[in-house]
Amino acid sequence: MIFLRRRRLLFWLIKAYIKRLGKSIVISFSIALLIFLILFLNWNFIVSKIPAYRTDTIGIAGVHTIDSLPPYVLNTLSRGLTKVANTGSIEADVASKWEVKDNGKTYIFTLKDNVYYSDGKKLDAFLINYDFADAKIEKPDSKTIVFRLKDTYSPFLVTVASHKIFKKGFVGVGDYKIKDIDLNGDFVQSIELSSIKEKRKIKFVFYPTQDALKTAFILGEVSQIYDINDLSFRKKTSLFSFKNASVSKKANYDRLVTVFYNNHDSVLSDKKIRKALSYSLPENFSSGERTNSPYNPKSWANAGYNMYEKDLEYSNLLLDESSASDSGKLSFVIKTLPQYESVAKEISKAWSEIGIKTNIEVVDGVPSNYQIFLGEFIVPKDPDQYMLWHSEQSTNITGYKNLRIDKLLEDGRKIVDINERKKIYSDFQKYLLDDQPAAFLFFPYTYTINRI
Repeated sequence: MIFLRRRRLLFWLIKAYIKRLGKSIVISFSIALLIFLILFLNWNFIVSKIPAYRTDTIGIAGVHTIDSLPPYVLNTLSRGLTKVANTGSIEADVASKWEVKDNGKTYIFTLKDNVYYSDGKKLDAFLINYDFADAKIEKPDSKTIVFRLKDTYSPFLVTVASHKIFKKGFVGVGDYKIKDIDLNGDFVQSIELSSIKEKRKIKFVFYPTQDALKTAFILGEVSQIYDINDLSFRKKTSLFSFKNASVSKKANYDRLVTVFYNNHDSVLSDKKIRKALSYSLPENFSSGERTNSPYNPKSWANAGYNMYEKDLEYSNLLLDESSASDSGKLSFVIKTLPQYESVAKEISKAWSEIGIKTNIEVVDGVPSNYQIFLGEFIVPKDPDQYMLWHSEQSTNITGYKNLRIDKLLEDGRKIVDINERKKIYSDFQKYLLDDQPAAFLFFPYTYTINRI
C-alpha cells in the first residue's frame, strides 16, 4: 500500500515538473538535437581545425644512410648558402650576396640577417661547418664566410647549394627538426620531423624496392609515395585505379635514361655503328620525355641540338659504310636495369628493323663489362659533366676518349663568365652528339601518389 502511494506521489511530482518546465525542456532538447546534427555533418571540418599535430607519412624507395638522404628530405631539414633555379641559374638562399674574386678561386659570402637554426639559435658564420677538399675556409666575422680554392672551380656556387647547412646533432636551417630516427645498422628505416612553425609532423619511411613501397601504400602504412617510375601493382592492377588515390606525374629532369655504348668494344668503337644505332631508336618513349641532349631542357647551357630523329635509311647507309658492312651479322647484348627492361625491348625491336639482333640481360647496377648498357645518370645542376665524359675519369663508364671534349670540359669548369661557359658547353654538346658515345633517351616520368 505504501509502495503504491509513493509511486502515485512520484508520478504526480513528474507531471507537475513537466507542466511547469515542459516548454523549456522541449526547447533545450531541440537545441541539443540541432547541435548534434551540426557536429555530425561537419565533423571532419571541425576536427581539421582543432590545433593538433597532423602527421604526413611519406614512403620512399631506396636504401639510404644518414649521409646519403635524398634531396627532398635534406631540403625539408635545411638550406644552403645558395640555391639553384630550374634553369640552372644561381639564386640567394642563406647568403644575401656573394663576390667571386681571383679568377674564380675566392668566393666571399655575406649571410642574411635573422636566419635561425631549427633549435632557435641564430645562424652566424662561425656555426657553419663546411669541409671541402682543396678549399681553405675563413670567417672574418659572424656575417661573412670566405672560401679560398686551390684551383678555379666555376661550379662552386652549385656545390654550396647542394651542401645543406647543419650543425652538430643534424640541426639545420629550416622549418623542421628531427624528432626521431629509426636505424637498421647504418641504414635509415624511418625519420620523423616536426615543424617549428605549425603543429605538423612528417615521417619519411624507406623501403628497399618500389614494389615494397607500393604494397605499403596499399596496406595503409604510408599516406604518400614519392618518386616511383610506374603505377603497376601485381601485374594487371594499377595504383591509378584506386579510388582513394590521387596521382600526379612529372618528368624528372634530375635523371637521364641513356644507352651507353662501350667505346672499347671491337664493333662499337666504330662511330658509324654507334650513330646507326642511335638513328634507328624510337622517336618517343612512354616512360619519359624524349631528349637528345645530356642537359635539362630548361638549363641555360642546353644548346637545343636535335640531331637524332629516327631515320632508318640513314642508319642503313651508315652501317654499309662501317667496318661491319653486313648488318645482318651484327648482334649485341643489352644489359639493363630492371625498371627499364620494357624500354630495352622497345630498343631491341627498333634495331631489328635494320637487321641487328639483340639479347637482353637484366642487371642490378652498372656492369663492369658490357657492350651496351641501358641505365641512367644523375644530371648535375651545373652543366659541368667532367666526371662522366673526361677520358681520365674512372666514372667515364663508356671509355670514351676525345681530346677536344677533354679540353672543353677542363675549360668549362675554370671559366666564371656565364656567356663564355655557354659557348663552351654548346661546342661540348655538338661534338659529343656527333661522336655518340652514348644515346640520350628520355627524362623518366615519376609519380607521386597521395591518399585522399
